[in-house]
Amino acid sequence: MDLLNQYSDNNNSDPGSPTQNPNSPENSPTRLLPSRSAAPKVDDTMLALTVADPKTLSKPIDPTQHLVAFNPTYDQLWAPIQGPSHPYAKDGLAQGMRNHKLGFVEDANIEPFLFDEQHNTFLKFGYAADPSASNYIGDFDALQKNNAASVYNIPHREQKKRKIESLKKKEENDDEEDKNNNDEEGVEIENPASEAWLLKNKKSPWAGKKEGLQGELTEDQKKYAEEHAKKKGEEKSGFGGEKVEAVKDKSTFHGKEERDYQGRSWIAPPKDAKASNDHCYIPKRLVHTWSGHTKGVSAIRFFPNSGHLILSAGMDTKVKIWDVFNTGKCMRTYMGHSKAVRDICFTNDGTKFLSAGYDKNIKYWDTETGQVISTFSTGKIPYVVKLNPDEDKQNVLLAGMSDKKIVQWDMNTGQITQEYDQHLGAVNTITFVDNNRRFVTSSDDKSLRVWEYGIPVVIKYISEPHMHSMPSISLHPNANWLAAQSLDNQILIYSTREKFQLNKKKRFAGHIVAGYACQVNFSPDGRFVMSGDGEGKCWFWDWKSCKVFRTLKCHEGVTIGCQWHPLEQSKVATCGWDGLIKYWVIMGFHFISWVYGYRE
Repeated sequence: MDLLNQYSDNNNSDPGSPTQNPNSPENSPTRLLPSRSAAPKVDDTMLALTVADPKTLSKPIDPTQHLVAFNPTYDQLWAPIQGPSHPYAKDGLAQGMRNHKLGFVEDANIEPFLFDEQHNTFLKFGYAADPSASNYIGDFDALQKNNAASVYNIPHREQKKRKIESLKKKEENDDEEDKNNNDEEGVEIENPASEAWLLKNKKSPWAGKKEGLQGELTEDQKKYAEEHAKKKGEEKSGFGGEKVEAVKDKSTFHGKEERDYQGRSWIAPPKDAKASNDHCYIPKRLVHTWSGHTKGVSAIRFFPNSGHLILSAGMDTKVKIWDVFNTGKCMRTYMGHSKAVRDICFTNDGTKFLSAGYDKNIKYWDTETGQVISTFSTGKIPYVVKLNPDEDKQNVLLAGMSDKKIVQWDMNTGQITQEYDQHLGAVNTITFVDNNRRFVTSSDDKSLRVWEYGIPVVIKYISEPHMHSMPSISLHPNANWLAAQSLDNQILIYSTREKFQLNKKKRFAGHIVAGYACQVNFSPDGRFVMSGDGEGKCWFWDWKSCKVFRTLKCHEGVTIGCQWHPLEQSKVATCGWDGLIKYWVIMGFHFISWVYGYRE
């Protein structure tokens, strides 16, 4: 009991207070929980140092350290590096930060153009923009007068006004100077001892020797003038400044007689000439070689419809026509060009043909007699000649010239009736499509252009970045496709319908034609595509599969031209720069029948 009373006495200091239970919540002691902060733990050592010593704010940071344990100020981050740097260290001014032989050079905050503008404005007007603030410095009166304009952005009307004022001021000054000089010279010009009098009365060494203009020329002068004019005319008529001798138009017949016992002309086709087979085959054997040109052959053309004669254009300035069915000899030579012959073209009936030469002349020949009917020229080189295929337009001649034009003549009157001038390079080909209502031309400008006949406006322009020049184009027998020889060693196919789109599924390649205008052609049934190449071969492709069918080694040099016989579908003629024309057939029987005058 004494212990209990003692316990109660200790807990209750107030004797009048009631007895309290120590286990009750009200009598439990206060408990303090540890505080938690969401902020990251920051090293406040520098902060404490700063409070203790404010000079630590300016203490620089070591540039070699990669981690800063406190939040540095701007002045600390951008403070200059103090103290010497290690000579072999890659950081610091010695190595890493050096961008100039004298140290480190910082880029200016102002562009060179803006600096020059403000510098010149200050020199001219006396004011300039302050780069460190948005205001101006200098002469504020001039600033208000010019509306704060710089020397580079003065209004156009102000420039014009100042220019007129400066010219007027200059004229006034000149007038005043002239007036003063005249007043002074008026006195001195009368004095023979003055310089003014000497300048006015000075005469040239030739003065007084020629009192009047000469009237008529003497005989010697006239003769010299005529010779000089003639010499100049000859030089102008030449190509590239060379002298060109005038060539007289003539022809030589090499056959036995120009008419047979029935009175038929030597160019008349055989009566029994007709197509023996509608199916074409690829030739294999060489059966005949025509040699007569002393230089390369640039083009060959079979006689229309029958193919019993073949016409060749040579680089020896001559055009020759050869017999195909009978003797196989040269029948006639046409001489009238003074330079190499570029292109030839028969009329529909073959009685006449055109020849274009590098002598800038286009000649219209009579095939039988060899006489020149007419000559056409614009003073430029014709690269291609073509007659309108319509029977009622056989008098219309189209020629692609070296001066980027297609010129149209009426051969009956000899007048130029139309010029198609849209190309940017020399015109290489002319191909009629769409029942001869339109024609397609290619040029050295690496483009194709489609024209309406008689209207000098391009209706379709085809030019892509991947395209190359196309020096030869041929029409498919069904008239729906064009085969274009591209100088990137491939043959491209274009549709002749309204859009003239490229057929991306058909592409013929394998031959080498880069740099050569090798002719491309079709078989009469349209099953094969053929072309010469720069290595003397003739290539044959299948039209449907686009695969190479056969290659023939035809010439020593470039095989520039190839023609399929219009009637005998298994025979092909090729020509090359070796001066030869070769005739190829499928079987040996063709050679026997050809030699003995029998045809299939």
